[in-house]
Amino acid sequence: MYTILDYFFNVFHGSFVLFNLTGWAWKRTRRIHLITIGLTILSWFGLGIFYGWGYCPSTDWHWEVKRKLGKMNLPNSYVKYYVDKLTGFTWDPLVVDSAVLILGLLAFALSCWLNWKDYTSRRYARHYDSSLR
Repeated sequence: MYTILDYFFNVFHGSFVLFNLTGWAWKRTRRIHLITIGLTILSWFGLGIFYGWGYCPSTDWHWEVKRKLGKMNLPNSYVKYYVDKLTGFTWDPLVVDSAVLILGLLAFALSCWLNWKDYTSRRYARHYDSSLR
């Protein structure tokens, strides 16, 4: 059962991270992206007050599964673990965490800006259409 959960978290967590980095790019996914990146940042800083800065419940649950599978000495960061695994290098956690923070905040800012642009253009289009009648 834990092996299945590990695969699930690999797919879910990896997909979630990729979506948080890129979901702002497509107009159709911008609203949901704003929610997911907002929840991620809320977790990092809100739950982070209680559990440590950068806290992610998905990482916590995934690491519990990995411990049940016998994995030990897991880093605090999901991204650090997989960047190390994919590249074969042992990356400095501060470098990885800094990159994650910068990219996460950049994705959040882009999402906010593009969602605002989409909202104002829809509002303008509705107002313009109604003034033509």
